[in-house]
Amino acid sequence: MTERGVHTLQEILSQPETWEKTLSDLSSVTDLPDARQYDQVLFTGCGSTYYLSLAAAALYTELTGRLARALPASEVWLNPAQAYPQGLRTLLVAVSRSGETSETLHACEAFRKHHSGQLITLVNVPESPLATMGDVNILLPAGQETSFCQTRAFTSLYLASTWLCLQWGDLKHSMNELHQLPETCQKLLDQFAPLAEQTASNMGLDRFYFLGSGSRYGLACELSLKMKEMSLSHSEPFHFMEFRHGPKSMVSESSLIIGLRSESQRTYEQAVLNDMKALGGQILCMDNTDADVRFNTSVAEPLRNILYLPVGQLFAYWRSMVKGLDPDRPHNLDAVIRLS
Repeated sequence: MTERGVHTLQEILSQPETWEKTLSDLSSVTDLPDARQYDQVLFTGCGSTYYLSLAAAALYTELTGRLARALPASEVWLNPAQAYPQGLRTLLVAVSRSGETSETLHACEAFRKHHSGQLITLVNVPESPLATMGDVNILLPAGQETSFCQTRAFTSLYLASTWLCLQWGDLKHSMNELHQLPETCQKLLDQFAPLAEQTASNMGLDRFYFLGSGSRYGLACELSLKMKEMSLSHSEPFHFMEFRHGPKSMVSESSLIIGLRSESQRTYEQAVLNDMKALGGQILCMDNTDADVRFNTSVAEPLRNILYLPVGQLFAYWRSMVKGLDPDRPHNLDAVIRLS
C-alpha cells in the first residue's frame, strides 16, 4: 500500500474498535444536566459536526418528543438572538473533532456571556481549548485522526450524541443495543467493502446524490460532504421526497442515487428510488434488509443510523483513490479552521 490514502483507510476500518472504546469512555460520564429543564436543546458544530448536529437534533426530538435544533456554530456566535432568544432556556451541545475550531469556540464564549443555560462539549482531543469550556465535557480520544476528512471522529461523536439522546429520553434500557453496533460495523465492512470499491471505480458515474429523511438527513449531508472533500466529485444531499421536486431533473445514466432508506418509511422512499431508476439513474440502497448494503441487525431503527456511515465513507475513499487523489490531504482543505 502506498502512503496515499493510508490514514483515511485505516481510520475507516478501525471504527468497530473506536466505537467500543467510545462506549467505554461514555460509561464514566456522570452529572449530565436534565434536558427537561430547558426550553430547547441546541446542537452546534462546523462542517461535518454541523451535519452531525442536524442528525442529533432530529434524533433527540424523535426519542424524547421535545424540541431540539441545530445551527452552524457561526450562526450561534454571530446571531445569538436567533439561536437562543432572550427568555428561552437553552442547553447547548457543542461538537468538535479538534476542539480548536474558531467559530465553535466563539459560539461557546458568547453563549457563556449571555448566561442562557448550560454547555456540554463533545470533543476528540482532550488537550484542546473546547475540552474544558463546558459544564460537562465529554472526551472521546479514540476518535482522533490524522486525515483531514472526518470518518471515525464523526462516528465517535455521533455515537456519543445518540448516547446522550438515550440518557435524556430516559431510555437507558436501550443502552445495551449500542454495544451491538461495533460487531455489526465489522461485519458490514467485511461484507460490503468490495461493493464500495467496485461502485466507486465506475468512471461512468459523474454525479452522486445522497437521500435521507428524518434523523438520517444530516447523515446524508455528511456522506455527500465526504464525497466532495475526498474525491472532488459533484455530490448533493436531499430529503427523499424533496428529490422529486426539481432535483430529479439532474438524473441521468451517469448519476448514482444512494438511498439511506428506513424501515419505517420504506414504501415511500423506495418509490422515489424506483422513479429515479426509471429516469435512467443508477441506484444503491442501504437499509436493514432487502438492500444493496444490508445491516441485518436487531438494533432499533433510530439507534442503528450510525451504520449508514462506514460503507458510505468507503465510497468516497475509493472514488478519491481511483481518481488519483489523496483522501488524507484533500484539495484546498485544512484539518482545523482557525480565524485570525
